[in-house]
Amino acid sequence: MPGAVYVDLDTELSAPAGVGGRHPLPDPERLQEVLRRAGVREGSQVVAYDAGDGSVAARVWWLLRWAGHDEVAVLDGGFAAWEAAGLPVTAEEPAPLTGDAAGDVVVRPGQMPVLDADEAAALAQEGVLLDARAAVRYRGDTEPVDPKAGHIPGALNAPTTGHVGADGRWLGAAELAERFAGIGVSSDVAVGAYCGSGVTASSVVLALEVAGITSAEKPAALYAGSWSNWCALDREVATGG
Repeated sequence: MPGAVYVDLDTELSAPAGVGGRHPLPDPERLQEVLRRAGVREGSQVVAYDAGDGSVAARVWWLLRWAGHDEVAVLDGGFAAWEAAGLPVTAEEPAPLTGDAAGDVVVRPGQMPVLDADEAAALAQEGVLLDARAAVRYRGDTEPVDPKAGHIPGALNAPTTGHVGADGRWLGAAELAERFAGIGVSSDVAVGAYCGSGVTASSVVLALEVAGITSAEKPAALYAGSWSNWCALDREVATGG
């Protein structure tokens, strides 16, 4: 896509993997450097996309909101929708911006609610904690990535695949609201989300806002360490549906 800037999930949008999870939140200063090299300026509109189901793009959306930059959106349908529309693409990769050409965004971390393991455990009992992984991983039938199979006790399953249609585009607000209501989510109950490493759960946070269940003023919380952190801490797990 002409003019697009590549940012890497593992090395630029996350801190090194460890006890904090496979994709811990990046150091704020490091994130600010990455965003400035990408040309993000205070008050500028940012559009994020990926080549998949929008989950990594949602991570960018969430990180910018967490950093205090509200002018950010996710491209519906991602790169596949762009190509399907016959819009121009390029193989040229823009050079990182430096000096006066770089962005001037200031990262102000903490503008989106984040849960640690204890807070996630409490929310699963006192509110609604959504597990964004596939049902087979939630139930504990299989676990291809992390050392334990199952889910956080009390969490409800809300796979990210359920908020996009067969064409790869996001469902409408009414459809998303109906889906979440069927899972047991309502606007009068505190809600949070987790996944394997805190990436795909970002799209659940976005979907809840699109559905009107949460809002920019009162967003859903993200358990950033997610299942990878939960396993590293050797916390209790539940299995089954």
